[in-house]
Amino acid sequence: MVLAKTEVSGAGLDYDVVIVGGNLTSLTLAVTLQQSHLRVAIVEATPLEIVASRDRAYALSIFSAEILKALGVWEDISPKIGKFRQIRLTDCDFPQAVTFNREDINHEYVGYAAEHYVLHQALAQKLGNGVTWFCPAKLETIQHYSHYVSLSVDQGGEQKTITTRLIVGADGARSRVRETAGIKTFGWKYWQSCVTTVFRHSTEPNDTAFERFWHTGPMGILPLPDNRCQVVWTAPHAEAQRLQAMAEEQFVEKLTARIGGFLKDITLLKDRLVFPVQLMQSREYVRPNLALIGDAAHRCHPVGGQGLNLGIRDAAVLGEILIQSSDRAEHIGDIQVLRRYQQWRKDENLAILGITDILDRSFSNDFPPMVLTRRTGIWMLDNLPPVKRLALEIMTGLKGKKPQLVSR
Repeated sequence: MVLAKTEVSGAGLDYDVVIVGGNLTSLTLAVTLQQSHLRVAIVEATPLEIVASRDRAYALSIFSAEILKALGVWEDISPKIGKFRQIRLTDCDFPQAVTFNREDINHEYVGYAAEHYVLHQALAQKLGNGVTWFCPAKLETIQHYSHYVSLSVDQGGEQKTITTRLIVGADGARSRVRETAGIKTFGWKYWQSCVTTVFRHSTEPNDTAFERFWHTGPMGILPLPDNRCQVVWTAPHAEAQRLQAMAEEQFVEKLTARIGGFLKDITLLKDRLVFPVQLMQSREYVRPNLALIGDAAHRCHPVGGQGLNLGIRDAAVLGEILIQSSDRAEHIGDIQVLRRYQQWRKDENLAILGITDILDRSFSNDFPPMVLTRRTGIWMLDNLPPVKRLALEIMTGLKGKKPQLVSR
């Protein structure tokens, strides 16, 4: 098939990049692309106010914060999020704990915790009129051609056809973009689900994040403003359902005990939500005129709070590569261009997926040799500063190749 020159250059197309999904990862990519002359659109099926109000909080790594600073949104985000100066890691009733402090990496904080609406609002406001929204708009069909992609969407009963040089799947673990392209995945569902909620307590200062391991699964506690915390409590599916259903007083009692009594006078502020846990990696992140980012490309166990951080890094790296490609007058949908993104991010993401899987499997059991091994590991972390620093650099995203928008 021979395409006209204007079609190859993108002059005859509606957009240069169409991002499917209106989540935090897609908005990060769109804001990154504002540094270029590329024409960008976002297609999202759910009304924007519902997408923006998702009831969830996330761990934000130091590296993710650096990306958000480089994009010019951190000043809006920073006053509204939790900041922790230390991370306390413990294993069941083992008395020795590992405390990662800000001094270990010479940073003001070792991490952050942000509610979904805070991040979404800041990124959406930064976009302003710099992107075209199709929202709510149901994606009907995706047709791939040699140098472009055609999308059919239903927006309020009106059928529209959108053409673009590159379609980016940022549409979650059940990505329509990935499935339509026939990209396979590998991974597994865990025997666990996560129970999440937000609570208030009376302990001050509220500047410590907790990672509490138990033989049934890990528990993460993230500090939020106003002496609040988000808990992500991993447990076998049936136990997770019981934790959601039990009386509030009983749940608070169990939560207080599981935290080890470090936080006092706990009061629940939100309903308990339950979601299953899975590991997933796409076998390919790119095809001609197509790229996957965030949960459309990979999913990991929530231990360590890496999920959103991986997506933010995907978006920053893909955005940088597309801007560089556009500046060089390359076709941004060319597979050789897109493979630069895949080569950068796929192995890094797989390494983090592997680490989270090993952590969960190593700590989520009471097999005596494994218990001895992991407690030896805790001793090493607590007594060998180079090992402790390396572990913290991995958790905070300070290890690995950085895009230029952060490096400059």
